[in-house]
Amino acid sequence: MRIGELAQVTGASPRALRNYEREGLIASERSANGYRHYDARAAVRVRNILHLLAAGLTLADVHCFTSCLDGDMTTAPPSPEGLRIARERLAVIDARIAAQTAARNRLARALESVPAGPA
Repeated sequence: MRIGELAQVTGASPRALRNYEREGLIASERSANGYRHYDARAAVRVRNILHLLAAGLTLADVHCFTSCLDGDMTTAPPSPEGLRIARERLAVIDARIAAQTAARNRLARALESVPAGPA
């Protein structure tokens, strides 16, 4: 299938697919006219990449899962390495949320001391 078809069946943009290919997460064959052609397995890999990204992992994190991108990641039990990566990413997200919450609270306190006026 060509890149537009792969984008349509997976919901990933062609730009994202080209990025995944540059990153070595998916592969294509080039036709004489330069068009990318992907086999049917690419759709499974892309869906799994999207699943991992939607869970909060980064593309760098996804590289650690390349050995299992061709299977059903949504039902497979996580590996110890996968759990370690997920826990590390969760800690990063929690730290970011705490920092943003603190910034929000500081701003809210600052605005409490300002008299109400026109918006």
